[in-house]
Amino acid sequence: MLDIKRIRDNFDEVAEGLRRRGAAPELAEKARDLDAERRRLVTQGDELKTLRNSRSKEIGALKKSGQDTSAVQAEVRGIGDRIAELDERLRVIEAELETAMLMIPNVPCKTIPTGPDASANRVAKVAGEPQQYGFQPLDHITLGEQLGIFDLPRGAKITGSGFPLLLGNGSKLQRALIQYMLDMHTEQHGYTEMLPPFVVNTASMRGTGQLPKMAEDMYHCEIDDFWLIPTAEVPVTNYFRDEIIDRPLPVYLTAYTPCFRREAGSAGKDTRGILRVHQFDKVEMVKFVEPEKSYEELETLVSNAEDVLQGLGLHYRILELCSGDISFSAAKCYDIELWAPGQQAWLEVSSCSNFEDFQARRLNCRYRDASGKPRLVHTLNGSGVALPRLMIALLEQCQQADGSVLLPPAIRPYLRGLERLQPVATSA
Repeated sequence: MLDIKRIRDNFDEVAEGLRRRGAAPELAEKARDLDAERRRLVTQGDELKTLRNSRSKEIGALKKSGQDTSAVQAEVRGIGDRIAELDERLRVIEAELETAMLMIPNVPCKTIPTGPDASANRVAKVAGEPQQYGFQPLDHITLGEQLGIFDLPRGAKITGSGFPLLLGNGSKLQRALIQYMLDMHTEQHGYTEMLPPFVVNTASMRGTGQLPKMAEDMYHCEIDDFWLIPTAEVPVTNYFRDEIIDRPLPVYLTAYTPCFRREAGSAGKDTRGILRVHQFDKVEMVKFVEPEKSYEELETLVSNAEDVLQGLGLHYRILELCSGDISFSAAKCYDIELWAPGQQAWLEVSSCSNFEDFQARRLNCRYRDASGKPRLVHTLNGSGVALPRLMIALLEQCQQADGSVLLPPAIRPYLRGLERLQPVATSA
């Protein structure tokens, strides 16, 4: 959430930021006008309360002198009625203001590219070279069927389209990748591992910016008012909600969770295989940092995600997202994409974002600065990294001419030394 004082005092800057990301400046204008009305009502109410107190004292003085107080008492009652009306109007305006503020996205960082959509994203880095094959590379669907590592039709039968079912070495490979990433982040990058709840309440979803804007993309359990998490970012970032952090900054947390997304607006898009699914696994990294260091911490966050892919020897690139392509809550974001030769496409496996104090204001998450004064922290998060697109790229980049997949040495210890996945024998 933006600071209403920022909207009030720097409206043109906020409006320009919203225009850069394709959002309507009228969102901020509405909030500014509601805030002005709120402050007018508060001032008017305070003046009336001061007047009521003054008249009430007069009543006491009149009574002591034996004078008639009925006229002043009637005036005080009338003032009280006007105060009650103002208070009710104020409650309505404050509720409208809160709703308006929750619908305003973050202002993008001034340094990121300006553009309407992904076409304006900037390639910041390309790492490695595409694999050269002496054969036509297969896509992950064909590879997965030949290797016997997932059964998509039965996953769809059990639940529905977009809920993949992994088998045998597919399940082991996914588990190995998760353990490999958690070990790297905790042992090399200094993160503390968490195992958070996989369902959260509405306050948690609102705190990180998923609600109210993206409600239709989430799975909601209406009876209990619980939400299946779309990312570990939600429970992990809410760890310090409504608190002053009681330890030195920065705080680094990492967690593995399944993630659930309806993605209501993407029906029929990339639905083959495990490219776009409604349930998937992800390792997430979350940072709570001092405001002055958040952009430095963003670069380190990206490096932490890169280390995962470099350790696997995979070809990837980093995009600096433009103003029209960053998420609702982000001020700046990098996407990391893996090359999938069977798809002939780049697949996003990580988004690393700096939210500045946007989430912290929603969360009421603070720390004490050097002087002991409570201040809002800056929050960051990044995928470190997401499956199953990592699985897709690994299978397709590491495939061999005989249909096997040569596993990266980094994850072989997690698979009891298994070096490659072999096609399974099929009955004629």
